[in-house]
Amino acid sequence: MAKDAIAVGLSLIEAHVMHARLRPKRNAFRYRVPYLALPAALMDAGGTVGLLSVEGRNLFSIKRRDYGDAERVGSAFVRNVLEQWQIAAADGEIVLVTMPRMFGFVFNPVSFWFCLDKGDGLRAVVAEVNNTFGERHFYVCRHDDQRRIAPQDTITAEKVFHVSPFMPVDGHYRFSFSWGERAFGCRIDLHDEQGLILTTSVSGVRVPFSSWRLARALALNPLLMFKVLGLIHYQAVRLWAKGVRHFSKPPPPREPVSS
Repeated sequence: MAKDAIAVGLSLIEAHVMHARLRPKRNAFRYRVPYLALPAALMDAGGTVGLLSVEGRNLFSIKRRDYGDAERVGSAFVRNVLEQWQIAAADGEIVLVTMPRMFGFVFNPVSFWFCLDKGDGLRAVVAEVNNTFGERHFYVCRHDDQRRIAPQDTITAEKVFHVSPFMPVDGHYRFSFSWGERAFGCRIDLHDEQGLILTTSVSGVRVPFSSWRLARALALNPLLMFKVLGLIHYQAVRLWAKGVRHFSKPPPPREPVSS
């Protein structure tokens, strides 16, 4: 990765994450974490910029094997998805929005592959979802006619992947995305037959990457690398204490990609 990586699109997002369950018991939490917006070309090239390395050891790092499936890793997987799903309009840059490894450790509940056209318009998003059982699923979000995705648009996908033991694999997601020169935002609402039950959002401003900004985020929260997984388990305990029903984990879906 060249020293002038900022010029080719590497950026940092000091993101706010919000998660709220509305019923049968209300439960909500909010936290801040640093996300990277990493162009696929930089992931493919590898290298180091300051405290961040791609395919190398560093305080912060990105590993291609953390993304994709058993056959294809990193951006190769997403390019294959675009081809298989015939999303020809996404003929421009692909940008991964994800949390980096910190001291070699990370757990990303969801990462986003933003697939742009040659005019930098958003045509598709591949949401890469991980659960705490080591399983992974991909939701392809796009319009049927492949028109650009605007911030006010809603894209629906059936829920097919087990995430929480306190939520059945039932209902559908409503995704909305914002992507601009500096903006990043994603909202995921889960609806069942009674209506909205869960809402999650990730949003922030994209700023030029610097090691100082990453180091500052870690200095302000030294346990940052354990924060996400710790909060997931902490909230699970709270839901259990509130008497929310527990659901057994079903087998993962046969197909790793759905919409």
